[in-house]
Amino acid sequence: MTDNLLQIESMDLEAQGVAHRADGKVVFVEGALPFEAVRANIHRKKNNWEMGSLLEVVHESSQRVRPGCPHFGLHAGACGGCKMQHLEANAQVAVKQRAMEDNLWHLGKVKPENILRPIYGPTWGYRYRARFSVRDVLKKGTVLVGFHERKSRYVADMQTCPVLPPHINALLMPLRALIESLEARATCPQIELACGDHVTALVLRHLEPLSGGDVDLLKLFATKHHVQWWLQSKGPDTVTLLEGQSQEQLAYELPEFGVTMPFKPTDFTQVNPHINRVLVTRALRLLGAEAHERVIDWFCGLGNFTLPIATTAGQVLGIEGSEALVARARDNLTWNQSQPKTAFAPTQFAARNLFDMTPELLVADGTADKWLVDPPREGAFALAQALATLNQQPELRQGWNPPKRIVYVSCNPATLARDAGLLVNAAGYTCSAAGAVNMFPHTAHVESMAVFDLPT
Repeated sequence: MTDNLLQIESMDLEAQGVAHRADGKVVFVEGALPFEAVRANIHRKKNNWEMGSLLEVVHESSQRVRPGCPHFGLHAGACGGCKMQHLEANAQVAVKQRAMEDNLWHLGKVKPENILRPIYGPTWGYRYRARFSVRDVLKKGTVLVGFHERKSRYVADMQTCPVLPPHINALLMPLRALIESLEARATCPQIELACGDHVTALVLRHLEPLSGGDVDLLKLFATKHHVQWWLQSKGPDTVTLLEGQSQEQLAYELPEFGVTMPFKPTDFTQVNPHINRVLVTRALRLLGAEAHERVIDWFCGLGNFTLPIATTAGQVLGIEGSEALVARARDNLTWNQSQPKTAFAPTQFAARNLFDMTPELLVADGTADKWLVDPPREGAFALAQALATLNQQPELRQGWNPPKRIVYVSCNPATLARDAGLLVNAAGYTCSAAGAVNMFPHTAHVESMAVFDLPT
């Protein structure tokens, strides 16, 4: 281990400071910020890079701030939920924007014609979805409920978490006390949180059947703290509402489009509802769907983009890999159509394995004027590859035409860059705009949005 003085030049996607030695070797320093001079303890060496931990900040960045959570830090036992609380919030956004641009260029050889203004919002109290680990720690004589420690399988001793909504933050210690009081305290490994606009749901994973006494304690907790308990005995399909709970539906609203999105606590919804509303609004503005146009929403999920698109387009097709999610999307459309406030264009949903997309399947789904693509972290490689193949082999099109515009919403800058490389360098599109979306403040998670246009 070596004591080193380093000049930090930038920050990577793991929120590590990046420096270079005179010989060009890259050094990653956890906890260091751009433009700082630091001393580091090097604990890992490879031929082309080294990794170290922060010992001392010799010259401090003007963007370094005091973390807003007492459990944030680099020391053993610190919570691993956040990585950037020591960096000023606007500077976090700038780092993520730079990461997106660097990935697009270095991985995809794509440079956007325009950089969109980053989307950002509240930096605290934003996390409406979370998965807490639960551990009965016999040596400490207590139960821990929270996120894992940094780079550890242990659960952090979290007593507060300011990225959670205030009413959930206030529940952390009562939840510990509740689990401690259960007979099943040693066989309840997880609590999943799902907040709607008006309902808070907690999903308790239990490995053994709960006793009548434990069920009564859960019901008392629900009444006192105004939450719903759902029970999960095995896989996600076993999640059921605890008997005697309020039947009020979990849901969030997209008021600009007159849309309400009901969901179940284990359905995928965005962690940050404040950013999601802005994200949907900007995506639809960039998409610019008109009343005579057909739009396909790939990886449509519950219809988060599909239903708003259907308020402006002429025809919409939502495609998702899960039959269960497709059924939920259809239910959401039916429910919204039953309300008098909003008119929807003809909208259909279909289940398709989008990771096995082929040019033939793409043609079978029909021509669309525009696409909205919102894939998981794996990206939309097969979809982009099928589109590129049809561009390069027009004899396969059979009257099919490619979309003139694609709006791509990404939760992984690396797979966005890979797919952007295909769309631009093989499918013939230009990347007309791209920008970062700070969906997860204080974390290294980067969301982004890119627009691809087919030259006329």
